[in-house]
Amino acid sequence: MMRQYELVERVLKYDPKADEALLNRAYVYAMKAHGNQKRASGAPYFSHPLEVAAILTDLKLDDATIATALLHDVIEDTDATRNEIDQMFGPEIGGLVDGLTKIKRLDLVSKKAEQAENFRKLLIAISSDIRVLLVKLADRLHNMRTLEHMKPESRKRASEETLDIYAPLAGMMGMQALREELEDYAFRWLHPDAYEAVTEKLVEIRARNRGLVEEIRQAIARKCSEAGIKAEASGREKKPYAIWSKMEHKQISLEQLSDIFGFRVIVDTIEDCYRVLGIVHTTWSTVPGRFKDYISAPKRNNYQSIHTTVYGPRHQRVELQIRTSAMHRIAEYGIAAHALYKSHHGIMANGHAADTEAGDGEDSPYGRLRAMISTLLAAENPEEFLEHTKLELFQDQVFCFTPKGRLIALPRGATPLDFAYAVHTDIGNEAIAAFINGRHVPIDTNLRNGDEVVIETSKTHVRPAAWEAFAVTGRARAAIRRAAREAERRRYVELGRQLVSSTLKSHDIDYSEEKVKAAAAKFAAKNADELLAMLGRQEIVLGDVMAAIVPPTSTAAEQAESYKPPRRFGRAQAQDGWFNIDKVKSLKFRTPEPEVTTAISIRGPDDDLPVLFEPGGAVPGDRIVGVMAPGEGIRVFQIHSPRLKEFEHQRWVDVTWDIDPDRPQRFPARISVTAVNAPGSLAEIAEIIGESGGNIDNLKMARRAADFTVMHIEVEVYDLVHLNHIVAGLRAKPIVAKVERLFE
Repeated sequence: MMRQYELVERVLKYDPKADEALLNRAYVYAMKAHGNQKRASGAPYFSHPLEVAAILTDLKLDDATIATALLHDVIEDTDATRNEIDQMFGPEIGGLVDGLTKIKRLDLVSKKAEQAENFRKLLIAISSDIRVLLVKLADRLHNMRTLEHMKPESRKRASEETLDIYAPLAGMMGMQALREELEDYAFRWLHPDAYEAVTEKLVEIRARNRGLVEEIRQAIARKCSEAGIKAEASGREKKPYAIWSKMEHKQISLEQLSDIFGFRVIVDTIEDCYRVLGIVHTTWSTVPGRFKDYISAPKRNNYQSIHTTVYGPRHQRVELQIRTSAMHRIAEYGIAAHALYKSHHGIMANGHAADTEAGDGEDSPYGRLRAMISTLLAAENPEEFLEHTKLELFQDQVFCFTPKGRLIALPRGATPLDFAYAVHTDIGNEAIAAFINGRHVPIDTNLRNGDEVVIETSKTHVRPAAWEAFAVTGRARAAIRRAAREAERRRYVELGRQLVSSTLKSHDIDYSEEKVKAAAAKFAAKNADELLAMLGRQEIVLGDVMAAIVPPTSTAAEQAESYKPPRRFGRAQAQDGWFNIDKVKSLKFRTPEPEVTTAISIRGPDDDLPVLFEPGGAVPGDRIVGVMAPGEGIRVFQIHSPRLKEFEHQRWVDVTWDIDPDRPQRFPARISVTAVNAPGSLAEIAEIIGESGGNIDNLKMARRAADFTVMHIEVEVYDLVHLNHIVAGLRAKPIVAKVERLFE
């Protein structure tokens, strides 16, 4: 176990201005607080916070962060309190320790609300001060180094959390060395067989290529020296997890991997980077498609380097990274490499940096992390939060922009619909179209890094049910489901309202929300809308509702006795009790009487009411019949549909067309066309329908003979006049022998 003076010396070595007294106080306090506590390995518990502090000294972090590492478990595991920490070490360190204390063990596997809330606390703490994340990552790294002392189920859970959360967070912050070590430990415990197979294969490859790495390194160094460039060349073997991931992703064997060995050339200046690149490319043949310049175009985590692959000595494929010393430090330590976290003069507290160049801007890794955290925390409940956390934060990202330049981070494979919901739930709910980089695209188009996305919205738009399949993020899917449930509820409320209103109107009684609200309590409904929705879904009977709204009196009873239901659209109505619509006795058409209609208005498939058009369809101008279908709403039939006989004993309702001329809609109809079986006949029929403004939704060859073909065509038209125009146009064609409308 590291001694007190050794820890202090390590910090003073890279930061001579560090507060030595603070470090000594923290060391002694933590050691006494943990006392005789033991770890699962049997080692003194204090060895854990001490090792966490040692990891952070390797990152050359400030004295406050090192002190926080020593103290990070004292509030949770000892009798120490926040007030005591504040008094002895100041509110800054007290706040950091408290932030870490509130983060309990994460159990994302069980996906319980309590664990979701704990993870939410982690993100809130990170957004307040990046040092919370740095200490937490070091804490997780030491725990992974000693994982063999834990039970198998604990090892599995910790490894899954590490791969799902901590390693991606380290990568997002540019801390590649720490990320690779976390991934390797998790890989070892999650997939022991695969880990053993890869490591054994690496031993064979290493033996087979003995001396190759050093030969290539020397060749690169010699070429740089000959050109007068001061360069440090080194070779390394890729980590087992990185190799295994690439094998899994590309579905190839280990022998097929060309970059098991990688080489780095570290130089002093950016100019030297490009000079080395020129030397390498003129000395050895390049591998096409393997050149990337991350110096001129850095990665999102501020990583900079030149990547290239050449056929080097022994005609071996060599992957080469060329960078400056400063770039190398950032590549290894990421955000922790910045001077902000090395100097106590520029420490970030409460999310604000004294040094504005500290990397906390919107375009920095930490700035982007905080933006994504803000998006995640917008979830309405823990379950929804857990549903999309991994997708939104820890998978491969795409970064897109709003027209005003706001950065929106989404998981790989996200669509404009996900983008819309990430901007705001209302925008997602009202989205009707998308434009990517000024070009109109389908709503299910996959987004790419750097895309500028514009969402077109409409408050009257009814989203197709299939759109839920286009959403990738949990936030979008959950919002779509909520919106769909709310839209369905509104449709049933409106259906119930029209049933009550039309029935009252037929008896010259004015509809009133207050009357419905007063009746709601009798059905254990919270309000009038809930009662109407229950009626629309047929969970309660219309007659019972009417009796509650207008209690029966002698006068009302006389009205009911003398009431004669209106005859409309070739059917008769009868009553049972209070205004209850009952059975149909006749399907013979009678001319409607000149009376005030109380029929429910039908506008079309996108109406506010739950409306289902039966096979064969109905179009404005047709006489229609409505049948109440439990759980579905109103089924609409054309009056001549033979299927109506199947519903003789179900509730029928008066329905009538109410078409908005400002919002023309197409309606379904079926026609049967018998045409001459000759080349071009189908094209000619389709041309007639298209030129007439109709739309073919489906077509089926019902019967084919040597001379004639019978086609059943599902066509969408505006009204009966439009349909008749299409039928007349088809009948006028010499190739068409017969056209008739189908109702089945």
